[in-house]
Amino acid sequence: MKKLRLVLILAVLTVAIAACSQERVDVVDTTGPGEDLESDDLVFVEGGAAIGSQSGSGGSDVLADFYIGKFEVTQAQWKAVMGSNPSAFPGDERPVEMISWYDVIEYCNKRSVNEGLEPYYTIDKASKDAENRNEHDTLKWTVTINEGANGYRLPTEAEWEYAASGGQQSQQYTYSGGEDANEVAWYWINAGDRTLSGSWNWPAIENNKNRTHDVGGKKANELGIHDMSGNVREWCWDWHVDEESDGGVWRVVKGGGWMGDVSNNEVSFRGKFDPNGYGPDQGFRVSRNA
Repeated sequence: MKKLRLVLILAVLTVAIAACSQERVDVVDTTGPGEDLESDDLVFVEGGAAIGSQSGSGGSDVLADFYIGKFEVTQAQWKAVMGSNPSAFPGDERPVEMISWYDVIEYCNKRSVNEGLEPYYTIDKASKDAENRNEHDTLKWTVTINEGANGYRLPTEAEWEYAASGGQQSQQYTYSGGEDANEVAWYWINAGDRTLSGSWNWPAIENNKNRTHDVGGKKANELGIHDMSGNVREWCWDWHVDEESDGGVWRVVKGGGWMGDVSNNEVSFRGKFDPNGYGPDQGFRVSRNA
């Protein structure tokens, strides 16, 4: 009889504890305005005035709030959406690479559909983009934006640079997250088996087995975002416009990569690449409208 009474008491306590646990979960899951999308993957970036080289590169001097990836898109994330892995340096937590700007646009739309979101891009593969004057680009798909869509997209150059510099919390560091590139970035000096020295040297990079590294391995910036300097160069939405060209030739890439010189890791550095080009140091991170 005493054993039966003990069993009943334990059963009642188990139910009570489970109920209390459920109540605590409900409280923890509550999020405030502007934070409903923030997660392990996305960071909320409060908008503001673009400064320096950011100004005007995204079409406006004032940026609206947006979300951006806390990490570069990994190979595991790519495989889950696209079904294959093109990367030269396999590893689920390493950034995906060997992907073109067009590959990334398709990924954004497919991931959006998979998650029940409205795709941000309309892709017309049959019509050649009249603005595309790149003689090496054999694709030249016409890609247009669906304003107001909540799906995944590439950041603009201005958004990328604003987030990399720390947004409203910026300390104006040279690199994303600090003044010491070795603390925040994987680049040609430290991305291999040993630390290199001297001037940039490709044979030394090859012999040192330089490569990509798992995302998040270096110090984050002021907003808690990793690898915006180094690891892989990151595609942006924009055409690269400068004094030598008025756009329509290259797409912007930012952040430098594992084979790049230290100057490429600077937040302000503007890289460029053929839209249909790809390489083992070329990746990206996603954004979404807030």
